[in-house]
Amino acid sequence: MKLQFFYFFFLILFCGKAQVFTFQSEQNGKTITHRILMDKNYLVETQYLSKPAEFILTRGGFYKKQGKELSVDFEFNSNFEKDGLKQLEILESSDWQKLSQKPKDLNGKWLMAGRMTDEGERRRDTTRPRKTMKILLDGYFQWIAYNTETFQFFGSGGGYYTTEKGKYTEHIEYFSRDNSRVGAVLPFEYSVKGSDWHHQGFSSKGAPMYEIWSARLQE
Repeated sequence: MKLQFFYFFFLILFCGKAQVFTFQSEQNGKTITHRILMDKNYLVETQYLSKPAEFILTRGGFYKKQGKELSVDFEFNSNFEKDGLKQLEILESSDWQKLSQKPKDLNGKWLMAGRMTDEGERRRDTTRPRKTMKILLDGYFQWIAYNTETFQFFGSGGGYYTTEKGKYTEHIEYFSRDNSRVGAVLPFEYSVKGSDWHHQGFSSKGAPMYEIWSARLQE
């Protein structure tokens, strides 16, 4: 199993709250944005370009603190065929900038649990290895489709969002399947029923959708 050292602002990070961080790096004359969504036990890193829009990679999974390091065991890595990484060791650095927003509705990790159809609600088993997860933290979101058993990656997209009076609106900043979707603004109606998030509107392709997401329990 390969390991790689990944650096971030260690002192701020361990305050025990869900947080979002960013920093930029240079590669082949391009400025790459790195964004981290992180709660108390799960971390997702995504790299992308803004001008022109280009998705580079995303990877994430559960982490544990070991002394002054974090050990991250990936559930997904879109770059796996190139780098072979299933685990990441994280050390101290001062490059990170915290993106500060007030916590919003829907904070947490959600798994695609079903859809509402003309025949009624159709559920799917969220314990199966093929998953679609959406993580929302303090105004930022990302969805990822992957398989924890085969380590296949199927797609991801994300950006920032707002919630107000039953309206949930996504602003897309990166999209692995089609860079031309960057900049799209997608409004939805939403409600929370028990542990389910009902999400209704139109997809980035303009197709009507009614999704049901279930809160992912802390493993």
